[in-house]
Amino acid sequence: MATPNLFLIYVTDVERSTRFYSDLFEMEPVTITPRYVPFEVAPGVLFALWSGRGDTVTTATPRTSELGLMLPGSASGVDDCFTAWTSKGATVIEEPHEDVFGRTFVVADPDGNLIRVSPID
Repeated sequence: MATPNLFLIYVTDVERSTRFYSDLFEMEPVTITPRYVPFEVAPGVLFALWSGRGDTVTTATPRTSELGLMLPGSASGVDDCFTAWTSKGATVIEEPHEDVFGRTFVVADPDGNLIRVSPID
């Protein structure tokens, strides 16, 4: 059976988003092209920025999914990540709080794509 190994995030400005995600996740992309920038997040697994044909992605498109980052350790690690990311300019959607899966917060990238941080399930 096939396992998903490519996760696309639609962005309107690939260069701006590459800088944002490189800084936020402290990692470099595998390669950079004008419309597609992949980051290898595990062997054979890519998280990629994609602008489509340029006319298909707009900031008016509702963002209804979330990119997730699950951190090992205690709730203080989630709070430390929140502090680090907000100092890098991430837009806060939800402040750190307790939820069904533990301490969590949500920020947005420049296009409004949501990024949730929580502890490892």
